[in-house]
Amino acid sequence: MPRILRIINRFNLGGPTYNVAYLTKFLSPEFETLLVGGSKDETEDSSEFILENLGLKPVIIPEMKREISIRQDRIAYKKIKALIREFKPDIVHTHASKAGALGRRAAYACHVPVIVHTFHGHVFHSYFGKLKTALYLNIERRLARKTDAIIAISEKQKQELSETFRIAPAEKFHVIPLGFDLERFRTGTEAKRKAFREKYQVADDEIAIGIIGRLVPIKNHRLFLDAFLKAKGMTSKKIKGFIIGDGELKTELMEYCKTAGLSFTSRTGLHPSADIFFTSWIKDADVAIAGLDIVALSSLNEGTPVSLIEAQASGRPVVSTRVGGVENIVLPDRSALLSDPGDAEEFARHLLRLVEDEALRGSFGNCGSEQIGERFSYTRLTSEMGALYRRLLQSKA
Repeated sequence: MPRILRIINRFNLGGPTYNVAYLTKFLSPEFETLLVGGSKDETEDSSEFILENLGLKPVIIPEMKREISIRQDRIAYKKIKALIREFKPDIVHTHASKAGALGRRAAYACHVPVIVHTFHGHVFHSYFGKLKTALYLNIERRLARKTDAIIAISEKQKQELSETFRIAPAEKFHVIPLGFDLERFRTGTEAKRKAFREKYQVADDEIAIGIIGRLVPIKNHRLFLDAFLKAKGMTSKKIKGFIIGDGELKTELMEYCKTAGLSFTSRTGLHPSADIFFTSWIKDADVAIAGLDIVALSSLNEGTPVSLIEAQASGRPVVSTRVGGVENIVLPDRSALLSDPGDAEEFARHLLRLVEDEALRGSFGNCGSEQIGERFSYTRLTSEMGALYRRLLQSKA
């Protein structure tokens, strides 16, 4: 039985944890997998409950953290090499940047037969200045030479990585989209909607618009708030905004609400008339999305945003910026309205269009729900990844 050492940056809420969890669980018994991860940031909510629900017990390397630390990164690197020597994997598959940097170096040094890496996103624009971005590009290009196969999670991402940023030749890339168990987003939606809206005191005639994700600069929540304020001023409908998530910018975003004239609250049961509700993380995303009428995304850069997959599975219309793999997971002008990053005017017009037209919300929701199922199922994910592993192992035989 081939052995896989699967390494992920950290177990925080988001698509990567689901990805590694389903691959670890459902590639068995054909493949034996040891799952390894680092420490999440203090501002992030843990996703280890996803692993626990599947009966998985990962190895945690506390020193493998998001930020760069020469001392801790060296310790994490040595621990990965020790795991490789003990577990003797046929494949090392790394997920995301830090795990990719440390894991691929260790695998190459230990002569692991097959090395695979998945880009769940990238930091090659909208994150850093030119010098730092150039440094990361050079690192990734060197690592790519040590990698047998690179997984992109959308066609758009493959194009960016191979053509725009020249990480590696196109033939080294394989497009395998993320996969999820989406059934919970399709069942019991009325009861879930009622529970969410009762908890946050959303009236039947109020339209709830939510954005889900970390409160960090790349997610550009200010655009969402600007567009929400503009849409609010152009409609007679009652609208309420929900910022679902947490992170380093929470206090700053609350201050921005004050400056913009948007009332807000972060405590259930208080100020039900507030414009914006900061909910922090909600683990039951199916309940949250069921309670919303529109799901938004305002990011400057994305890989494959899970919230938009879940929104469509739940039959909710989407308003998003046109970034990363977004266009590969929605149907523009059929399940989603897309605008250029930073264009608050267009984003607001798109929100307003859906706010004003209940039938259009229903049409977009139905269209999204019909097209999302099999494309992002975990069974498709494991089938495609298993086939790639077999080809790679056969090429090294």
